Amino acid sequence: MSIDMEQFKATFIEESLEGLDIMESVLLEMQPGEADAEEVDNIFRAAHSIKGGSATFGFSDISNFTHVVETLLDQIRAGEREVTQEAINLFLSSVDCIRDMLAGAQEGFDINLEQVAEVKAGLDRMLGSALETAVPAGAEPEDQDDTPAVTGWKIIFKPFPDMLRSGNDVVRLFRELAGMGEMEAVVDLEGLPALVDMEPEEACLSWEVTLFGNVGREQIDEVFEWVDGDCELSITPLGGDETSAVDTPAEGVPEAANPAPVQAAPVAQERRSSNDRRQGDRRKSRGSSENSSIRVGIDKVDALINLVGELVITQSMLGQLGEDFSMDKVERLKDGLAELERNTRELQENVMSIRMLPISFAFNRFPRMVHDLCGKLEKKIELKMSGEQTELDKTVMEKIGDPLVHLVRNAVDHGIEIPEVRLKAGKSETGTVHLNAYHQGGNILIEISDDGAGLNRERILAKAVERGLTNSGDNLSDAEIFDFLFQPGFSTADVVSDVSGRGVGMDVVKRNITALGGAIDVESRPGNGSTFTIRLPLTLAILDGQLVRVGEQTFIIPLVSIIESLQVEPSRVNAIAGSAELYKLRDDYLPVIRLYDAFGLKPDSTNLEDGLLVVVEGHGQQAGLLVDDLLAQQQVVIKSLETNFRKVGGISGATILGDGTVALIVDIGGIIELSRNGSKRANSAAA
Repeated sequence: MSIDMEQFKATFIEESLEGLDIMESVLLEMQPGEADAEEVDNIFRAAHSIKGGSATFGFSDISNFTHVVETLLDQIRAGEREVTQEAINLFLSSVDCIRDMLAGAQEGFDINLEQVAEVKAGLDRMLGSALETAVPAGAEPEDQDDTPAVTGWKIIFKPFPDMLRSGNDVVRLFRELAGMGEMEAVVDLEGLPALVDMEPEEACLSWEVTLFGNVGREQIDEVFEWVDGDCELSITPLGGDETSAVDTPAEGVPEAANPAPVQAAPVAQERRSSNDRRQGDRRKSRGSSENSSIRVGIDKVDALINLVGELVITQSMLGQLGEDFSMDKVERLKDGLAELERNTRELQENVMSIRMLPISFAFNRFPRMVHDLCGKLEKKIELKMSGEQTELDKTVMEKIGDPLVHLVRNAVDHGIEIPEVRLKAGKSETGTVHLNAYHQGGNILIEISDDGAGLNRERILAKAVERGLTNSGDNLSDAEIFDFLFQPGFSTADVVSDVSGRGVGMDVVKRNITALGGAIDVESRPGNGSTFTIRLPLTLAILDGQLVRVGEQTFIIPLVSIIESLQVEPSRVNAIAGSAELYKLRDDYLPVIRLYDAFGLKPDSTNLEDGLLVVVEGHGQQAGLLVDDLLAQQQVVIKSLETNFRKVGGISGATILGDGTVALIVDIGGIIELSRNGSKRANSAAA
């Protein structure tokens, strides 16, 4: 029978990418000359699974490439080869190539064949060096081994009846054998039942196969390892028995008499940047928009099934009440509706939890990236990561990847000094970059910190003055000065490199984070490093909101942004330059934002004392929003205005309320920024 393998291909590629992640992480921890047996076993098993699966799905280029990697790893595992830095680098390059080939097979785009060929050549050279050391110079082949060469193999293959149900295909096995040499197969029909007794999914045939050619026993074993335990198998060399078999070199070993010296496959420097980006994009696809699947724990699925069962019971109860309703059943109706509300909320929370992924999906790309940058910049850096299990909505995860890449690259390039400079400053020659994630209220905070030289406040200010962003006499805080870093095209780098220094990226970082409803703060300690803190909402789909009324319009303020609400006391209000208003709240002065002015509405009253002040915080700043009334609090589903209408300043989205009306969700950071810009324009006009 024919088995449709396409249904398993996506799962194979996903599992292979996870295997490559394991290989990469182990290789990054591996030190030359210190091959831990368990570590080598882990990466060998990953390579072995990828090779076998690739052959099964017809990805012969991936299978052949990975076969050489597996053979080298097997030699290391057997103690026949030492672990060198060149070997580690070559294996890391191999991981990139396999990842590219898998992504190409999945998405159908062209891969960098030149790079794959270079790495494959390096693998072949390294594999060939084993033969060079095994064969003494000038020795004749007959002087080395008197054992007669194997000219072929006799294989008796008898599948068990259930073998086909495990997904194995005899045709694929024979196709692999036929690719090794000349093959003859004779089928044994003795076990074939009568047609009326035949089961389509049962194997009832057996074969005697003769394979001619200089083929190693291990190559034949690899073909049949997928049916191990599902068949009777006998493999004997032609003209001998199993014990007299002599294995020939593994497939992929070059036959040249003088193989080139072992070295990691070089990748041309002028192509390195584009290749890094290509490989970064492949790594980014794991857990990103290119990956349309999410792995869900069985406990979450069980919880959903239980909740659906409760919903069915509640629906049945309400249905019975509706068939013959009378006023004496009102209390039961209220109880049923309350139960429905509880079940619906729990179902919503459980469904949302399915979209929550550990932030390790975003962090996992950085060990390799920092490793590569250290080699390029000749720096020594230790990457620390904490809070990897902190969960974040998949949608937010997809969009935070690029900003994190920019910030980590800047920390490595601009933040950490070269070893000589660090030693002169009394520091360890190895710098530290720390990625940390944790929850705070309804937000997730991601910190990217380093122990480098810190930001040069005076240099940033001088560059800002030079570009006309501020005046030399302005008294600016550190936060205001560091905010210039996020201006388009702003850079203080003396030398432009392919890592950073063109002033491209930091403005995109802030724009992307702001688009997610988040904010970024900067702290710096001269001589001791910097910390960039990203604050993001846990999810972009649902939020807890406070409904407020301004005139006849209803707005929603995110509950996590609200600090407190209060009645306005006129004596605490101060006006500045006739335009801006400040409200004294304890020891602080907060700008007052009249929402009816911001959105062009007619309020109940323009007097401050007639309204309510909602104190909010956004983008690290506080303000007081003047509203006419506070309504209920409720959880709302966010709908994008930009997708369905157009972008509106100060508004992050909209939702539909229970009565069918549309309420706009206030973008706290955006409304504060709009108010500041409006005040600046008013002051300029007055001046």
